[in-house]
Amino acid sequence: MGEERIFVVFLVIALVVLVARALSARLGVPDAILLVVLGVGAGFVPGLPRVTVPPEVVLMGFLPPLVYHAAFFTAPREARADAVPIFTLAFGLTTVTTLAVAGTTYALLPGVGWAAAVAFGAAVAPTDAVSATSVLQRLGAPPRLVTILEGESLINDGVALTIFGLAVESLSTPFTIGHGAARLLQVVVGGVAYGLLVGWAVRKVRRRIRDPSSQIIALLMIPYLAYIPAENLGVSGVLATVTAGFYLGTRGEGILQPASRLAGSMFWRILIFLLESTLFVLLGLEIRALLQDPGDHSWTEIAVVTLAVSAVLVLVRLLWELFNGPLAALLPGGRRVQRGLDWRRRLVIGLSGMRGAISLAIALSLPLAAGRDRGMLIVLAALVVMVTLVGQAPLLPFLLRGLGLIESDRRIMEVMAARKAGLQAALARLDELADDDEVDEATADTYRQMLELRIEGLQNRLDEEDTSRPSPPPGRARVKSELVKAQRAKLDGLYRRGKIGADTLRQVGLELDFQDPGVTGSARDAQRE
Repeated sequence: MGEERIFVVFLVIALVVLVARALSARLGVPDAILLVVLGVGAGFVPGLPRVTVPPEVVLMGFLPPLVYHAAFFTAPREARADAVPIFTLAFGLTTVTTLAVAGTTYALLPGVGWAAAVAFGAAVAPTDAVSATSVLQRLGAPPRLVTILEGESLINDGVALTIFGLAVESLSTPFTIGHGAARLLQVVVGGVAYGLLVGWAVRKVRRRIRDPSSQIIALLMIPYLAYIPAENLGVSGVLATVTAGFYLGTRGEGILQPASRLAGSMFWRILIFLLESTLFVLLGLEIRALLQDPGDHSWTEIAVVTLAVSAVLVLVRLLWELFNGPLAALLPGGRRVQRGLDWRRRLVIGLSGMRGAISLAIALSLPLAAGRDRGMLIVLAALVVMVTLVGQAPLLPFLLRGLGLIESDRRIMEVMAARKAGLQAALARLDELADDDEVDEATADTYRQMLELRIEGLQNRLDEEDTSRPSPPPGRARVKSELVKAQRAKLDGLYRRGKIGADTLRQVGLELDFQDPGVTGSARDAQRE
């Protein structure tokens, strides 16, 4: 019976994800919002099993690959350039937010106690970059904003979990400033050191694993090898995972070798999409169960505290981002970096502080030592996540358009220009090989025609994207599409008559996909999203 309940829940999650994706494309609303809202609605469907997710499932099952993936694909040059705003947000703002929320909670609910209030503040302090960056990337916001928000979310999880752990320890053991400082140093330094050790070891064994399937399996193990042992050693598993991911990401492609890089990247992309989507749906489904246990407090009291905490989260972040110039100026290079962030960009960063499933997972980790208010604090965390997610994310598109910060075509043109430059370099190398008689002329001509065709296609697309140039003659795309269609028909005929095999059909078909204006246009639209 238990297996049937799990199967039903997974079917509901899959259905919600499919519906949310379809509605997101039509309505232009971030996936995360629709996933949570539809999850809440599905939670009240009669006959659906009650969903309660143990916090260790989220913290140890979902968190490591999500954090590792974000750290691995963090742009190292851009992250170093924006180290000052990332540092002030991840460390300074997270700490200030924790204390502000703790003070607000204790003032409104004095029976909770300071230790539990600080633990609750640490739970809702870290931001969830997925919903914010998904909006920013789809609309074509300045890449620098995305880099700062992603860098912040990588580190503030570790900061918040460290503060949370110290607060939980103080619930059962006496707390002193000296003990807290020593424990903080142990958690941070130990986590970073262990993460570097994992990254170094992975680089050493990389060359010994040559089978593509084995490489992908090993790749999936890395986040857990960094996170779980670190937690068992009493250091920060989040910081260990972030450090390992960033170390490997800045030194090649981790454990993947060129032959398996395409398959591995596709596997990793699908895995992260499924994990993120499942987390948001589970958050929505679990709210039904959480709302049934508010503790000894009335719903009016809970609503007041929820609105007060949500307002504190938004105002503290907004004020910090708009007025933290003097603090940032004290850091090396702070004045120079801050000059590049005008008030419009600061405003977007300040209003991009949505909370996500990680906050709920941290809140669910509150021990029974938190007392009778534990259930109420968990409900508060869930409601705060809902208010910030549903209340803030829809405002970002209007804010970006109103402030004139949309650069939708810049990244697309940058990618196409890079591809064109690479193909031109390959064409030049081919000519060198032909001149040195290292390749026969027939082979050189075959590859030369293929490279020139791809360069021409990219140049046509660059001309179409560049509005400063004259528009291409009408009908060019239709002619190219008709020519590709004729080639596809001929290719299918050869396969049906047994003249070519399935592998050849797929390989040449992929080359035709690259040349088809309809396919490349759809890919371009997907990149915009």
